[in-house]
Formats: sequence, C-alpha cells, structure tokens
Amino acid sequence: MRLVLLLKDVIYTNEFYRWKNILNCAQKYDRKLTIANSKRLFFVQNNIEFQVFVGFFMQFWIMFKRLKEKWKLSWTSFVLVFSTFAIGGSSCGYLGRKLLTLTGLESGLFYYTLYIILMCLLWPLCVIVISIPLGQFGFFRNYLRKMSQTIFGVSSKAPKPQNGSFSIKKRNLALFASGAGSNAQKIIEHFKGHPSIRVSLIVCNKPGAGVLQIAADNDVPVLMIEKKDFEQGNAYVKELSKYEIDFIILAGFLWKMPEAFLNAFPRHMINIHPSLLPKYGGKGMYGSRVHEAVIAANEKESGITVHYVNAHYDEGEHLFQATCAVDATDTPETLATKVHALEHLHFARVIEDVIEGRL
Repeated sequence: MRLVLLLKDVIYTNEFYRWKNILNCAQKYDRKLTIANSKRLFFVQNNIEFQVFVGFFMQFWIMFKRLKEKWKLSWTSFVLVFSTFAIGGSSCGYLGRKLLTLTGLESGLFYYTLYIILMCLLWPLCVIVISIPLGQFGFFRNYLRKMSQTIFGVSSKAPKPQNGSFSIKKRNLALFASGAGSNAQKIIEHFKGHPSIRVSLIVCNKPGAGVLQIAADNDVPVLMIEKKDFEQGNAYVKELSKYEIDFIILAGFLWKMPEAFLNAFPRHMINIHPSLLPKYGGKGMYGSRVHEAVIAANEKESGITVHYVNAHYDEGEHLFQATCAVDATDTPETLATKVHALEHLHFARVIEDVIEGRL
C-alpha cells in the first residue's frame, strides 16, 4: 500500500516535475517501507534512487502507451517507429557535424546557426531512409506530410471549407463475401462513423447468403454477381465505378479475382486467409479444409494472414499475421473458433492501417 502511495505521489502530482520534491516525497515514505521478515530487497530504507527510478519509468510507460494509442500502432510497430526516430536522429547529428567540418568553421554563432539549418534539412531525409529497412516508410511518409502541413499551413490542394468545416473525401470500400458475413459485420461496425473510410457496397455471389441480411440491416447497397460475367470482361468493374470504389476487401469470398479487377485495383484488393501463409494456401484451401490440414500435420500454431490480392491464390504480399496455439485436443471446429476470433480482432484494423498509409 505504501508503495502504491509513493508511486501515486511521484507520478500523479506536480511533485513529479520538481526533482527536489520527488526526493522529499520518496523520503517521506521510505522510512516506513519494510519487507516481510525484515528482508530488504528493493524498497529498503534510504533506497531513494530506485524509488525515483520507478516513478520515472512509470511516467515514461504512460507516455509511450498514449503515443501508441494515438498513432494506432501495435507494440512491435511502435518499437520500430521509436527506433527509427532514435537512429534517424543520431544519423542526422552525425552527418551534420561531418558536413560542418568541411566548412572549416569554428564554434560560434554562424556555426550553430548553420548546424540548426542542416539538422532541419537532414532529419526528414535520415528518418525516411532508416524507415525503409525497418518497414515503417508508410508511417513516416504520413508523419512528415502532416508535419509539413502543420508548419507551412494546409496545402493549396486541400478541399475548400464547406459550412465552416473541411470536406474530406471518403475512401469507399466494397466487401466481397460469399457466406455468413461475420467478417463483413465487424468491418462495417469498425468503419461506421469513420471520418475518411466507409463501406459503400456489398458484393455477393450466393443468393440467400447471411451477408445479404447484414447489408440490409446496415443499409449497405448490394451487388449480386454471376460467375460467367465476373470472369469475362470488365462489366462488374464498371458497376463498382458507379459507387466510386477505392478498395476491394475479400471477406470470405471464394472466387479467384479476374484480370480485369487486378488491373483496375492494383494493390487495392485485400484478402484474409485462415492460416499462416504460405502454409495451407492455394486453390481449394478455405474454411474447414484449412483447419483439417493444420491439425493433420500436427502443427503447434495456426493463425491468419492478411495480404494483397494478385493473380494467384493466396500468394499476394503479406500485410499482417497473427497466431494462435493449436492444442492436442483441438478439432477443426475449435480451431476455426480461435481463428475467427483473430479475424474479428485484427482484420478491420489492418484494413484501416493500409488505407491510412500506416502499413
């Protein structure tokens, strides 16, 4: 209890921001802190430094957690972004000093003024270069764009104000589904009220499929398609253009996407597969067939893969994977339940990250 009170005083009062007051606060509790059986481990008498360290650590943890939530990143992505900031900043400083040595200038007002200008010019270049091998190029491209808009004002190409606010063109999604539509439901819920993304169309190839009722319940238009027309020509591509579709999301859709769609939506078609590709993918591998194959092979884990769609079944570039354990007692049905939970948890968020440029 005293430890909790100590951290509360250190973290949640203005004393945290005053080093002298932190020490006074720690000392106030430190005299009374003891460990059972008089064994002093960490929080022992006069061990003020460790207590203050814990206070600072907790404050930084809260700050990092808020940044992660603000940027809508996974912890892995957040660590990579933070590493990019650190490495890019260090590289920027190193390059700046090296360039200044070429000028022959000595320390002085002009030296430091030129150094600051170099830092401002080099930093964006350094973080962009570092972000590429760390896989965070999309995040930093958007980050630097927003920073430049903040510094220099809104771009001249920005939408003009309407009724006192800016009008933002929404990206329109078409969900292709063949079955019950549980993923479609989660995606619709995720983007309901979203400022820049909306589900504008449900495309289905099976009359009576559960996804049609989901579309009706959410007032989403439906386009029913026939296989022959789908595979030949671009008639349905033209239909989608009427809804100004920007991205196609395959949410349990079993037909192979024809060339007309691949040409019309390059890197704008996203699929989810119920295994850790490249394992257990390809033609005919869907639903319970995948889970049966995973269990038959005595795999210890399975999961989901979100990927771009290309001309071959399940061979597009991977965007995201999540795993779940395969227990010895699992059946195809129990494994399907685990995988569906992963799909519902991650699919919509990954779609948003791709569209917003974070992936």
